[in-house]
Amino acid sequence: MNTCLRLVSGVALAAALVAAPGATGATAGQAGDAAPATLEDAQRLFYGGHFEAAAALALSLRTADPGNLAASELRGSALHFQIKRVFGTPKDRERAWKSCALCPDLLSEFLSETNLGRVEARARLKRSPADEEALFFLGKLDLNVLWLYAGTLGRKTGWSEYWEGRRSLDAVLRMNPDHARARLARAWIDYIVDTKVPWGTRWLLGGGDKKRGLQAVRDLALVPGPPYVQTEAMFALWDMQVRERSFTEAVVTARALARDFPENVELAKFLSTYDPDGSR
Repeated sequence: MNTCLRLVSGVALAAALVAAPGATGATAGQAGDAAPATLEDAQRLFYGGHFEAAAALALSLRTADPGNLAASELRGSALHFQIKRVFGTPKDRERAWKSCALCPDLLSEFLSETNLGRVEARARLKRSPADEEALFFLGKLDLNVLWLYAGTLGRKTGWSEYWEGRRSLDAVLRMNPDHARARLARAWIDYIVDTKVPWGTRWLLGGGDKKRGLQAVRDLALVPGPPYVQTEAMFALWDMQVRERSFTEAVVTARALARDFPENVELAKFLSTYDPDGSR
């Protein structure tokens, strides 16, 4: 399936899900009279595992509002997760990349979207260096590049993005220590640097602390917040628990997530493996 066909099918799925009964974008009791799609609709699609539809809806939101950094970041994340889904976790990543027919187009879309968002964020920071939203999204967009290359694709690149992202997030937290999403992204830095970077070079990246990162994510997962902020923390907690092979705890987290996102196939697959007779 080429890029254009994927986009068309993604838009169609997004429209169908947003207009479906119970979707946040629909107006109850008025057939065919749906409210405009929102970022929350795209987030619902993303956490439900509908990455293609989430990317398509986020694109429509960003196209309508080119300065919408949240939509740009969400689309980039959805494109990254599309790559993760088709790429998998192969032992020979170079060979897997060469055989992945969809990956190059998805990567091109991801980089294009991420660069658009970073250009917008940097322009805003040039006008107003203390723009908290622009600082956060610049940092998050930078780290998305690093996680895709170093994490998903296994390529040793993205370190300039790492430093810009880390500095941006630290600046946000100096201004606003309670910024939940910045705290979460910063927790991922602590966790990944401590667990994935060789001991002898961790200090070059400012150090890491797995326990601190994991505890920060646990704390954030317990705190209700704006729509889907707590959800993001819950998915991060589940991811870290699986990485730590803490499967008993991961099952508890996955059950809670599956109650809200029963359509998420990754959650369903995990629970069928580690909690086949359990109750959600």
